[in-house]
Amino acid sequence: MTAQEFRDGRFVRQANRFTDKITADGSSGYPAESGRYRLYVSYACPWAHRTLIVRHLLRLHDVIGVTVADPIRDERGWRFPKDDPVTGSRFLSQLYVASDSSYEGRYTVPCLWDTRTRRLVTNDFPQITLTMETEFSAYHSADAPDLYPEELRPEIDEINEVIFHNVNNGVYKAGFARSQQAYEEAFDALFATLDELERRLATRRYLLGDRITEADVRLFPTLVRFDSVYHGHFKCNLRRLVDYPNLWAYTRDLYQQPSFHETTNFDHIKRHYYLTHPHLNPTGIVPKGPALDWTAPTGRDQLAPHETTEPGAGEAARAAEAVAAAEAAAAEASRT
Repeated sequence: MTAQEFRDGRFVRQANRFTDKITADGSSGYPAESGRYRLYVSYACPWAHRTLIVRHLLRLHDVIGVTVADPIRDERGWRFPKDDPVTGSRFLSQLYVASDSSYEGRYTVPCLWDTRTRRLVTNDFPQITLTMETEFSAYHSADAPDLYPEELRPEIDEINEVIFHNVNNGVYKAGFARSQQAYEEAFDALFATLDELERRLATRRYLLGDRITEADVRLFPTLVRFDSVYHGHFKCNLRRLVDYPNLWAYTRDLYQQPSFHETTNFDHIKRHYYLTHPHLNPTGIVPKGPALDWTAPTGRDQLAPHETTEPGAGEAARAAEAVAAAEAAAAEASRT
């Protein structure tokens, strides 16, 4: 992390440098074509995890190739276990420098490399999954789910915004906080949102009802890491995931589906977090636990289909208020 990623003791995630878009019609200059783009990921990274889940759900294995980085990262950034078969690179940083010789930020996953122009098209992780879901639709398998249906996009976008600020990025804001106030702001917003999600999932199998959407794909990577990493390593310890009956069953329900468990690697996850954050874990000891039964029955498939326009919108609005409150507190603190 760089000094630019902290403000008044608060962790501020760096902006994504590469934000070009791949489009179905090619109007962006980057047409959606089979075999043209390479996805670079780490099993440890939650932002990359969501791209692997979507690639699997949509059966894009033969359309978008993938290179997986080693979970242990040093000052040179993500490295590959052996030379990347597409670029010949050993470090992800080489792709960034090849695309922008003046680049000075962190070298992040996920990112998409264009084999035609030999440059990074995007490391804009919120957009990559949406691109797979919308611009690569011609390549989806016949039975692939519609993860971003037009009629649900406003509600998906609304809940995704809350989940990003308070949960996905919220655990990082708590874990990397450099002041007590910054930590408590992130901590309180995180658990307020988890409480709202627990109530929401009492009456519906997935966040938007009886179908998996982009919202579930974004929430799952944080939840599946929660008890193994974020609860202790990032001090998000008010409650564990297993202490939330609905959230715990919901996460197991997703995990028991191939696209989720086949892209989850707890060995990579734990080694990455506990071995690459020496300021949080100076001994480098990787915990053996926790012992969690991810295969236990969930009963989630028995929940009745739920109209997504009922109480969920109100719950998302209340969670959004937590975001606004945290931002207001941050702004007030910066003025004092």
